[in-house]
Amino acid sequence: MKLPFPKTWQALLLVSAALFMLQSCKPKGAQSAVGGDAASKTYVPPGKYDELYNFVSGGFSGQLSVYGIPSGRLFRVIPVFSVDPEKGYGFSEETKPMLNTSHGFVPWDDAHHPELSQTNGEIDGRWIFINGNNTPRIARIDLRTFRTAEIIEIPNSAGNHSSAFVTPSTEYVVAGCRFSIPMDNMNGDVPISTYKQNFKGTVSFIKVDSITGNLKLAFQILTPGVNFDLSHAGKGPSNGWFFFSCYNSEQANTLLEVNASQRDKDFIMAVNWKKAEEYLQQGKGKKQAVRYAHNIYNEKSHTAISNIETETTILDYKELKDLIYLIPCPKSPHGCDVDPTGEYIVGSGKLAALMPVFSFAKIQQAIADKNYDGDYEGIPVIKYEAALHGEVQKPGLGPLHTEFDNNGNAYTSMFVSSEIVKWNVKSLQVLDRVPTYYSIGHLCVPGGDSRKPYGKYVIAYNKITKDRFLPTGPELTQSAQLYDISGDKMKLILDFPTIGEPHYAQACPAALITKNSVKFYKIEENENAFVSKGDKETKVVRNGKRVDVYMTAIRSHFTPDNIEGIKMGDEVYFHVTNMEQDWDVPHGFAIKGANNAELLIMPGETQTLKWIPEKTGMYPMYCTDFCSALHQEMQGYIRVSPAGSNVPIYFGTGQTANPSEAAKTE
Repeated sequence: MKLPFPKTWQALLLVSAALFMLQSCKPKGAQSAVGGDAASKTYVPPGKYDELYNFVSGGFSGQLSVYGIPSGRLFRVIPVFSVDPEKGYGFSEETKPMLNTSHGFVPWDDAHHPELSQTNGEIDGRWIFINGNNTPRIARIDLRTFRTAEIIEIPNSAGNHSSAFVTPSTEYVVAGCRFSIPMDNMNGDVPISTYKQNFKGTVSFIKVDSITGNLKLAFQILTPGVNFDLSHAGKGPSNGWFFFSCYNSEQANTLLEVNASQRDKDFIMAVNWKKAEEYLQQGKGKKQAVRYAHNIYNEKSHTAISNIETETTILDYKELKDLIYLIPCPKSPHGCDVDPTGEYIVGSGKLAALMPVFSFAKIQQAIADKNYDGDYEGIPVIKYEAALHGEVQKPGLGPLHTEFDNNGNAYTSMFVSSEIVKWNVKSLQVLDRVPTYYSIGHLCVPGGDSRKPYGKYVIAYNKITKDRFLPTGPELTQSAQLYDISGDKMKLILDFPTIGEPHYAQACPAALITKNSVKFYKIEENENAFVSKGDKETKVVRNGKRVDVYMTAIRSHFTPDNIEGIKMGDEVYFHVTNMEQDWDVPHGFAIKGANNAELLIMPGETQTLKWIPEKTGMYPMYCTDFCSALHQEMQGYIRVSPAGSNVPIYFGTGQTANPSEAAKTE
């Protein structure tokens, strides 16, 4: 049927109809949930900075992403556990060792829980740690450079989910295993049905050097074969303790959704890490032979080194008293969160219709009075009522994770009912609730797990979005939502998409970090073994079938940019030094047909690309990062000759011909 309107009007009508259909698919009330002043609260004018950095786990991407708050703008994806061809991470010879493990080179992981370093319980902006859930690892990212500085593998562990969480002055990063398994020094070739006899868990304490941040596995506590979920350190009166949620107290090994939900309650495990330190000093730890990788990136040489460590120290809970205690908690708990005062510990049973809040003072009194309800595999179980401050009644469905503001209030994510619930920590009264879109997992109040929450926003990280953004095929982007909590009522002010599947996140004032930012590396301090600190130091050196190309990059040429004498069968190492001494002038380096990746070289840095030619011919090379008006001219050529040829090594920049070749043509 022909519409009685001009074509322009027909098009407008069709667009309007399509928009109406899209809007009509949204749930009732979804659009009215945003206040009229939302845009002004999230608008960051051109040339102005965001108030906060938001560090969001990349989940199955294995990376860490950085957003600005309140704008929700994505600023950077920091490669951590997964290779990143954009930056050459895991492809350059200098960064390959960062992804080494006891299993060999592992180029991916599942990153869940970032944690900012703290001093006296307050965020200090120096480092952020994050866990690799699959191949058990902990990474430290240096916030001066926004680069992964160190990765340590964790032995005697599988599924490193209950991490990376720090003690109040970052004395330790702590990690609990998700899957109990036979220990590394035991025979793992046992029937799975012998779980209760052979499977054990561990919680690992990784020491952090207070000056350099360098990591060292200090000790591991052997535990019964349960599964650990989330954890947080005590603070204030509870400093010296660490609290873990744990599930599968049934010690089931199959169909856990049924078999690990048989009991009415699981546990919060309280670990006295100060007591653990005493036992270590008394020599009560047992050395155990293990294998795990420890990888460190050197900012002076711009090179990572990987070492395989071969020993750990075990503290056995069965032999050492007063080390760990259990507190009953509604079954299948996820979150285990400590309020800013350090007095209250919140347990979140995913299947419960209430949330218990425990009192540290009452826990200590119960221990002193031995007010126990028996034991679990030799660990005292404190009576539920003896440790309880009180219960939040009917908070919502599927409580997962709680963070706190600076006014004595808590905010809990409700996965099943898709909402954030605000409640008072002391009175336990629910004060407010707002819907999320949809199925919120974790949430973040900036500083919300520290002694000093900033308390202006709460950010929801949602597992499902459905209709929040433009559709992109079978999978939609995950959603983050920003709520203003400066008043009595929470107000949704922004949606923004996120990469990967965010789990946990942390946020802190930008001013804590920007004051120490590294703008470029000083070329005179470059200690890379293959650095060229000027064009006069560039060269091409053959040693058998290995060829090292010492190269510089500066706006807008490479030195050398013509290379001959490369032969089939050679392994060629391009050591490229970026000579720039200016902020935000990286150079890229790529070769036609290179089957690994490009390099991205920061100002003053040296990075190495290994290249094995696959056939004879001419190979262009070029800069991949737009650096100047003559970026397109920043290129060169590599000639590859047959293996038996007599073409000598030649390299140059600014010469129109190889002098020896030119002589032949005269």
